[in-house]
Parts: sequence; C-alpha cells; structure tokens
Amino acid sequence: MATRAHYDTLGVDQNASEEEIKKAYRKMALKYHPDKNSGDFASEEKFKVINEAYSVLSDGEKRRNYDMFGSADARSTGFGGGGFDQFGGSSTVFGDIFEEFFGSGSSSRGRGRRAQKGNDLRYDLTLAFEDALFGKEVKIKVRRAEACVKCEGTGAKGGRKGGMSTCNTCTGTGQLRTQQGLFVVSRTCHHCRGEGTITKEACSQCLGEGTLSHEKLISVKVPAGVDNGIRLRVTGEGEAGVYGGPSGDLFVLIAVSDHPYFVRDGVDIHCEVPIRFTKAILGGTVSAQTIKGETTLKIPPGTQNGKTFRMKGLGFPSLKGYQIGDQIVTIRVDIPTKLTPGQKTLLEEFDKIAIAESPDANPFFEKVKNLFE
Repeated sequence: MATRAHYDTLGVDQNASEEEIKKAYRKMALKYHPDKNSGDFASEEKFKVINEAYSVLSDGEKRRNYDMFGSADARSTGFGGGGFDQFGGSSTVFGDIFEEFFGSGSSSRGRGRRAQKGNDLRYDLTLAFEDALFGKEVKIKVRRAEACVKCEGTGAKGGRKGGMSTCNTCTGTGQLRTQQGLFVVSRTCHHCRGEGTITKEACSQCLGEGTLSHEKLISVKVPAGVDNGIRLRVTGEGEAGVYGGPSGDLFVLIAVSDHPYFVRDGVDIHCEVPIRFTKAILGGTVSAQTIKGETTLKIPPGTQNGKTFRMKGLGFPSLKGYQIGDQIVTIRVDIPTKLTPGQKTLLEEFDKIAIAESPDANPFFEKVKNLFE
C-alpha cells in the first residue's frame, strides 16, 4: 500500500493536522454513509475505505507507522469481522461523529413521545377605511384544535400516567438498529413511529387524536396605518401542540375596504373637490372633507383645473412610527353644461370685453365659450 493512499482517500495533505483530518473524515463519511445512499453498493464500499483511512490517520502511533512503513502495525491492518472495536480506541470518535450526523447514540433512548408545536392558523379580516386609518381592537371567532382535557392531549385513555406503555419493538428508543459490517444503521421504529411509546387504549372523547375542535373568541389589536396584505401575528392562538408542545400562532391577513370619497396612496390620502368656474377665476374659500371632519380650503384667483393642495398631517400614520402622511386635494373645476339666457348674455358680454382688452390673448373664457358653441 502506498503511503499516500489514506491521505488521498480523505483528500488531505500528509502534513495535515488532527483537526483537519477529522474535519475531512466528517465530510466524506456524511457523503457516503449508507443511510444517505440506501442500496448503493459503491457508496458502501467507499464508506469502508474512508473508515479504514481514518482509523489509521486518527491514531498517532498507527499514523507514524503508516508514514514510515506504508502500513499500520499488524493489529490495526485488516477489517476481519471485529467491527469498530479493532480500531484501537477510535470507536468513540466514530460514535460521536455519527451521533452528530444521524442522531444515533444514547441521546435517542427513552425519549418517549416528542413534543410538537401546533399548526398555525390564518384568518382573513376586512376592515373599514377608517378602522385601518385609526386602528381598532376587533373580536374574531376562530375554530381550532385544542388539547383534549380528558387525556391531557395524549390521545390515550388514562392520560400520560396510565394510558401509555413502552414500545416493545424498540424498547422505548424509537429507533431500530442493525449491524451491517463495520457500521450500525438506525431506522425509525415502524411500530411506534419513532415515539418510543404506544397507546394502550384510545381516549373515548377525542378518539385518540389528542385534540378537539372548539370555537374561541379572540381579541386582535389592529394598529393604526395597516394596509392591504399586512399580516398580524397573534402568538399562541393557533392550534394546540401535541404531547405537551406549544400552541401554534394565529396570522390575521388584512384587507381594507374602499372609501367612497378618499383614495389611499401609501401614507397619503387623495380626494377631489369640485368648484364652480367662477370660484376658480375669482378665488375664495370652499369646504373640504378631511379624515377629521370638514375644513375650509382657500382657493386663490385663477386656480386651474387639476390644481392640488397639500394638507399636512392628515394622512395615514406609518406602521414604523416615523411619519404621518398628508391629504392631497385635487381641484376639479365644474363647467356648467346648461346656461340660462341671462347667464349666456353675461358670459358673451364678458367675452367681448376680454377680447377687446386682450385681442391677441387666448384667455381661459375663450376656451369656455368654445365649449358651448
């Protein structure tokens, strides 16, 4: 055997440290372990070669003999049926490594039924525009699975103390182990499904499920400023956990109804205010609706259609709390579609005066007049 073979197997240099050799072995063993390559004969053979290389290079005396003579001492060569014990103390290291990779070892013994977190739930909540703006505490009814009181959530008649027994197939470990040559393969026990215990008799109330369906009234605090698609998390209000595990969470998905007057744009609120064309020309004041009620908006003379006014601090609050939006008011000039004879006479007179005073201009009311002709 060439003195480089074991080093090449693990992919390390001849001067590699113990830690580098151990790290390389972990990587290779994890890749070729039979539990991850079921039925692959080539991987099984490769795994044996990797173990042989590590059993030599992880032992100081064997490594020195290998480097000097091309093989370890006679006791360490060959793999004839002795299992890991013939590696001269390396079996503890192997056990530690495979326990880390595959959960084998004493830590899996006697674990009993494993606690599992309950399922999360979703609730779709539709809010009015004002409730999303100001925030609100709402009460919602949620149907969910809760732990059966009679069997303490175990599904067994008699509960934890009298209703469970140790699985005879795996003796309570939840794992079945078989020796395959140099290594031990662990598989989940098919009888108890890895739980280590079995139910003697099913609970008559929950029929062995461990949970019962109940409807609960839950209070949800909706913060000011929520928008469509926001998801609120209510911790612990999901379904009950199994075997003593924690409850899941409730996720409330927000949808906000449209408003007949306001339109939301981020943290800003938009609305339109119609005014008479004479008000747009002469200026004045108009009433504008805001989230806090009516207010007076000053219209300067000559205001054009589509002109916007920003009203500070009358929008939505940011959920992050660092800003409050504004209300954006867009002016829509109302052009009359029907005129009385008197109105028409006055407008025609105004148009003559405007043309006479500014014959080269194209005043606003010239456009208005064209609309009526």
